[in-house]
Amino acid sequence: MLAPGPDTAVILKNSLIGGRRGGVSTSAGIAVGNLVQGTAAALGVGAVITRSQLVFDVVRIVGAVYLCWLGIQAFRSARRGGSALGVDTPDGDAAVGVHGHGFRWWRQGFLSNVTNPKIMALYLSVLPQFLHDGHASTQTALLLAYTVVVLGLAWQLIVVAMVNRARRWLRRRRVRTALEAITGTALVGFGIGLATESA
Repeated sequence: MLAPGPDTAVILKNSLIGGRRGGVSTSAGIAVGNLVQGTAAALGVGAVITRSQLVFDVVRIVGAVYLCWLGIQAFRSARRGGSALGVDTPDGDAAVGVHGHGFRWWRQGFLSNVTNPKIMALYLSVLPQFLHDGHASTQTALLLAYTVVVLGLAWQLIVVAMVNRARRWLRRRRVRTALEAITGTALVGFGIGLATESA
């Protein structure tokens, strides 16, 4: 959970763009994506997805393309000198109408998570280790999956809070431009890595 990945990069990007509201909305979208993937893994649907090479590859390629698209959007913002990043209000939220609404950030978080089949594979490789004989019920599997969702959301909100706390420094044009370029590079890198990795 603590290891930075595509979800973290999207949270950082949207926290820079939309302040606390952008980060929280993105984290909520990621949590719902995790909820979907965790539920599918606990109910056995995830096993079907990861065992079907065609389905796995389709989800993987869609996820890779989406991450690259988000990265390109970040590059475009950096090229404009961070002009699309918005104007922060005193509480750290971006001005309304600057880069979409909360649903847009929620959707980006949800799609970055739910189109990443590696998360499903992670659930399927980790959950069985905690399901011993006599404790392998569907309810236990769901409880474990939802525990991951809650812990993941808690960590992501901590990241959002840290970004928000440093907002005065992050508000500087050069810093924001550099961070947009860095997150863009990370997102494209994650996308390429996802596209070139075999199941």
